[in-house]
Amino acid sequence: MKTILAPSILSADFGRLAAVVHTLDAADCDWIHMDVMDGSFVPPITFGSHAVAALRPLTKKPFDCHLMIDHPETQIVAFKDAGANRITVHVEACSHLHRVLESIREAEMLAGVAINPGTPADTVLEVLELVDLLLVMTVNPGWGGQKFIRQPLAKVASLRNAAPQHHIQVDGGIDPETAPGALCAGANVLVSGSYTFSGDPKERLDALRSSVCSISAS
Repeated sequence: MKTILAPSILSADFGRLAAVVHTLDAADCDWIHMDVMDGSFVPPITFGSHAVAALRPLTKKPFDCHLMIDHPETQIVAFKDAGANRITVHVEACSHLHRVLESIREAEMLAGVAINPGTPADTVLEVLELVDLLLVMTVNPGWGGQKFIRQPLAKVASLRNAAPQHHIQVDGGIDPETAPGALCAGANVLVSGSYTFSGDPKERLDALRSSVCSISAS
């Protein structure tokens, strides 16, 4: 499958988000990943649908909205109206996961489901027909800049065997050193935040793509 780069704006300067989106639009990225946090499911608070709506006119890149929030079902319509292309929700945050994913699809958006490092891979197997993306967290959600956790790569491999046609995304500690292992395990979507914004984003994304180009071609 094609390798997709989805830089996260979590580590960008929140005072310059419009400029950040323009920069990513001009860089070699495929999607723009938006980490939405509520101060409940995870301790930090980032932004909500209003920020997504404000940024939507600035680019045609798909907005990949990762809702790290409790009760994500209450926000589906707001993110649809804001211009989200995909909403990914957490197994751990949904009492009725099947219903939430159905609601995302009924809102005519793509649906993804995420699992934390300590959550077994088989928790998503019953909803594969409702999603196009499986997100395996390679850090505990909440903050950018955390150290990559290698153990979840075994879950990536397991899910790739179970869902050969799905996007499998990894998020957390992704850089040119960790990305090749993630792709070899079966991931094809790389979320990179702190690495992307620790230098020139275009140069960083070029380096990230170069680190996996031989794997992608094989």
